[in-house]
Amino acid sequence: MELILSPWHSPVRNCALEEYMVTERHDDVLLLYRNTPSVILGRNQTVAAEIDGDFCRAHGIEVVRRLSGGGAVYHDLGNINYAFVSNKEASPVLDRDFLRPVVTLLQVLGVEATAGKRKELLAGGRKISGTASHVTRNRQLFHGTLLHRTDLHMLEQALRGDRTARGKGVASVPSPVANIAELLHSDETTEAFLERFGALLLQYYGLSGYSPISPNETERIAQIERIRRMKQQADNHGE
Repeated sequence: MELILSPWHSPVRNCALEEYMVTERHDDVLLLYRNTPSVILGRNQTVAAEIDGDFCRAHGIEVVRRLSGGGAVYHDLGNINYAFVSNKEASPVLDRDFLRPVVTLLQVLGVEATAGKRKELLAGGRKISGTASHVTRNRQLFHGTLLHRTDLHMLEQALRGDRTARGKGVASVPSPVANIAELLHSDETTEAFLERFGALLLQYYGLSGYSPISPNETERIAQIERIRRMKQQADNHGE
C-alpha cells in the first residue's frame, strides 16, 4: 500500500488523479485530498436534477462528474476525501471490511464512527461520510468523504436540484449530516485534523511517509484533466 496526499485542491485535477490511479497504476494506493467548493456527481446522474445550477455559478462552485456511481456530494476545504485503489485479484477493498481502517482511526481520534447499511459512516446518528465505488476488469476504486468543517449551508443550497429533471438518472439519497469538528466540540482546523489522520494511516500501514507523485505522472494526470474538462463543458451545457 502506498499513501499519497494530493498536492492539489482542484476537483477536476483530483478526479483525474483518481482516474489515473485506476487506469494506469497497478499497485494498491490510498489517496487523501481536499477540494475547493464543488459538487461531485455520480457517474449516471442528471446535472439539473441534482444541483442548483444558478446557485453554483453565482458562488463559483465547480460541478464535476466522477468515475463511480452513487449520489451527488458537496466538497470544500473543510471536507477530507479518501480513495482506496487496488487490483481486483489482490486483497479486496470492496468487501465488508473495506472501511475498517477509516472507522478504527476515527475512533482513535475520538469519533464514535460506525458503518451504515449503505456503507456510509455515521456518528451521533448523522452521516459524516458518504461512499461510492467503481470496478473495472482489473481494478477497483472505493472512495468517500469525511465532513470535518464543511459549510453545511452551502452544501444544502448547492444540492437543491430540480427532481422533475431526473429522467433515468440515479437519484441521490439525502441524509442528516454532521461535521466531525462539531461532534468533537473542537476548534481544530481541517488541516490539523488531516495531519493527525494521515499520521495514523501511515502508522496503520507501517509506512515511513507519503509517496510522491512523479513529474511524468503529473504530466499524464494533467492530460486526463484536460480531457475531463472538455467532457465537463459538454455535460454542463446539457444541464
